[in-house]
Amino acid sequence: MFDISKCKRVLIKISGEALMGDLEYGHCNNVINKICADITEVHKDNVEISLVVGGGNIFRGMSANAIGMERANADYMGMLATVINAIALQNALEKLNVETRILSAIPMTAICEPYIRRRAVRHMEKGRIVIFAAGTGNPFFTTDTAAALRAVEMGCDCLMKATQVDGVYDADPKTNKQAKRYNHISYSDILSNELKVMDASAISLAKENKLPVLVYSIKSERELQNIFSGKGSYTLIDGAKND
Repeated sequence: MFDISKCKRVLIKISGEALMGDLEYGHCNNVINKICADITEVHKDNVEISLVVGGGNIFRGMSANAIGMERANADYMGMLATVINAIALQNALEKLNVETRILSAIPMTAICEPYIRRRAVRHMEKGRIVIFAAGTGNPFFTTDTAAALRAVEMGCDCLMKATQVDGVYDADPKTNKQAKRYNHISYSDILSNELKVMDASAISLAKENKLPVLVYSIKSERELQNIFSGKGSYTLIDGAKND
């Protein structure tokens, strides 16, 4: 049975939109500082943490593709946006005296390290928070898939997806007040019901590697700390049958 308190190495996926707060685009420093403070408190309890951040607050490749930009070019622009967000998170974390390293799937050595799996693992073993930037480094893959891939590569105990709602629902709770929330749901049911919590590639990768996925609200105050202390609200996605 899954027990979050036993997780000693986790990867947290943060959407670019989460960094906007109530802004229309860009970065809300107050929100970023709160997110990083929550992460830091969990990190102090000897949990090894890595992050994958999206770029939707700056540029969305899928949206640009829809208005006529070549998909590969749009995706590369989105990857660059994730590097900008990674630097913003690194800045906030290091203000809290947490050593942080950015590893980019697209080499840009003037501002961050290239992604090397063993180097990333070593950084975490030394107590540093690692931020993975530029997705997988390839177009046509989302940052959700990048998060699942890096979590598997790092040997993480679970993948935590920070979203705008407190778990997985059978419909959008923002538009449907009758939407049912799951405390626990299987990978197979996520895929068969086409629930939009993560893209199918990410869920399939997690399923194949038996990687538990926790979906929680990034908007709730100190929610990451609450989850690790057994008081938080989240949906667990794994291979077991639904509760």
